[in-house]
Order: sequence, then C-alpha cells, then structure tokens
Amino acid sequence: MKNTTKIMMAATLAIGTLAAGCQTTNITAPVTQPVTSAALQAYNWQLVDAKLTNGDKVSQLFFDPAKPLTLNFMNNNGSDYVAFMNTCNSMSAGYSVVNGDVQIKNGISTMMACPEPQASFDKATLATVEGKYSLNKNANNVPILTIKNDSQIAHFKAVAK
Repeated sequence: MKNTTKIMMAATLAIGTLAAGCQTTNITAPVTQPVTSAALQAYNWQLVDAKLTNGDKVSQLFFDPAKPLTLNFMNNNGSDYVAFMNTCNSMSAGYSVVNGDVQIKNGISTMMACPEPQASFDKATLATVEGKYSLNKNANNVPILTIKNDSQIAHFKAVAK
C-alpha cells in the first residue's frame, strides 16, 4: 500500500510538472504612451543608456556616473522649456510638442570654457536631445523616455521631481 501511494504521488507530481511546463505565459509588450508636455513634465528624465547607430556607447555622456545627464521639462509663465542638468555650462531650451513630436528650439547656454571631458559632455548633450521622442514603461512599470535620431538612440528613466 505504501508503494502504491508513493507511485501515485510521483505520477501526480510528474503530470503537474508537465502541465505547468506546457502553460503559456503572456509577455506583454511595452506600453506606449503619448508624448505630451504633461507626461514630460511629470518627471525628471535621467540618462541610463546612449548608443551610436553602430552600437558603440556614447562615452562622452558617461564620464561621471554620479552625475548623469538629466532632463527637466517644465513650464514657466506659459512657456515650455527643458533644462539640461549636470552639464558644465548651464543649458536649456524651449520646446513644443506637436502631434507627439518634440521640437527643441531656442537653446541657450552659458559660455564657460569647460575643460575636457565636461566640454564633450555638453556637446554630446545637444546631439542627444534632438530626435524622435517616445514614451514607454519598462518591465517594472517605470516610464522610459527614448530619443532616437540618425546618429544615436538614448534611454532615460523617470525620476521623481
């Protein structure tokens, strides 16, 4: 009787394991959100990855991991603008969102003679923020801002303001 019980338990376990292995798991695609001023202004956006079209990392943007490029979209007296944080020069630009496309315009900057690698960081910043913007959420439900242009693709994670 004991052997029959053991055999039954082993068979039940084997069938249960096979059934669990055959189940399909629904993997949901990233949730795309519309790009709006409100969505951009809800967070600061911290750079987590930037690669050239050939796959090489944009190393100029990562010389100081403690101070990543961060975008702060905001509205001041009815005007939308974005400040580029952790740059050597104080840099910002006006922006607008037209049919989901972000247009950066009228950039301003102090003109300090920044040493390397900060000077290259500032230059790479300007190249990174021009392009097609898209908003998604990652597997942990954290909003991700992606900016893609002909030269590179950059990913920014949402950080509470």
